[in-house]
Amino acid sequence: MVVERDDLLDESSLIAAPLPQEAVRVRLDKPRADDLADLVFLANNKTVAANLAAMPHPFSAENGRALIARGDQTREKSALFAIRMKSTGRLIGVAKYAPVDADGPVHVGYWLGEPFWGQGLATEAVHALVDHAFTYHDIDELQGSCRVTNPASRRVLVKSGFQYRDQAMIRSLGAGGSVPIERYTLERAIWKSLKGWGQGR
Repeated sequence: MVVERDDLLDESSLIAAPLPQEAVRVRLDKPRADDLADLVFLANNKTVAANLAAMPHPFSAENGRALIARGDQTREKSALFAIRMKSTGRLIGVAKYAPVDADGPVHVGYWLGEPFWGQGLATEAVHALVDHAFTYHDIDELQGSCRVTNPASRRVLVKSGFQYRDQAMIRSLGAGGSVPIERYTLERAIWKSLKGWGQGR
């Protein structure tokens, strides 16, 4: 999974961007109260939490309600989405982007529930997330990161046009300490050249 931070979104400067964002098999839209059971079931997974920066483990119903509430609290250059299967409408994960700090770079983050790994769904979701960020916001560059021990997430970033930048360390709540990560960037100009996701790849 791409490293993400739950504290990136706050209640200030509310700005709404069009929803939903469609992909082939998945759709990004607002998390809803009726997603709570699926959200807690999928997020309460030590392996998922260990690949993220701020997801607690165990993940409680209270954590789930707080995450769903943040879906209504977007700010400039930010959005938080439920990742859903188009065929069923069920939540299978979460995706978001937001500035790391007030003047910092915009960082993408996502996770999928373990039953949905290895099917190319994360790549579809990240493509849709990137398209949304560049289409509806004045963003020149997106950043993404993954644990060095997470080759699946690395492949998602590379397939989405992100280019390797460097390595760093972050604190991971789920992993219980500091972990090494790889950091990647995607410039708007590169995204434009890859806009027809899957073509010429």
